[in-house]
Amino acid sequence: MGPQKKNGFSLIELLLVVAVILIIAAIAIPSLMRARMSANEASAVGSLRTINTAIANYASSYGLGYPATLAALGPSASPSSTAADLLDSVLAAGVKSGYSFNYSAEMPVGGIISKYAITADPVNVGVSGQRGFYTDQILVIHVNATGSATAADPPLK
Repeated sequence: MGPQKKNGFSLIELLLVVAVILIIAAIAIPSLMRARMSANEASAVGSLRTINTAIANYASSYGLGYPATLAALGPSASPSSTAADLLDSVLAAGVKSGYSFNYSAEMPVGGIISKYAITADPVNVGVSGQRGFYTDQILVIHVNATGSATAADPPLK
């Protein structure tokens, strides 16, 4: 009888397959991270637009100018000026899709708040997003590629 024929893969063949898979993963993972950051940034811009719309609806509905807090735009069974039911609970809480939203309103004059500002910054810079965004009652969204945005930064194009 001749030598027996063995079926299966050799250790070298298995190591080559694993090496190829690791090389493909090393190439793909950075692209996936950039795509995720880009998606989070697009979500942050969309959320700022949603917040601006909710604030405009609040101002026209309650006649008090702008809300004192972002939470005042949050969900409610019976809408009021302290819980207007104009935003979902996630966005009203101030963190969504890897971005933190910070709302600040000026002190009321005669009970009316006439100015506000919102910044959207990545929760984890370089992982959840790279750019910071800013908007206010003028409704222009500004962007900063390296940190928190302000009104002095260029508008988003």
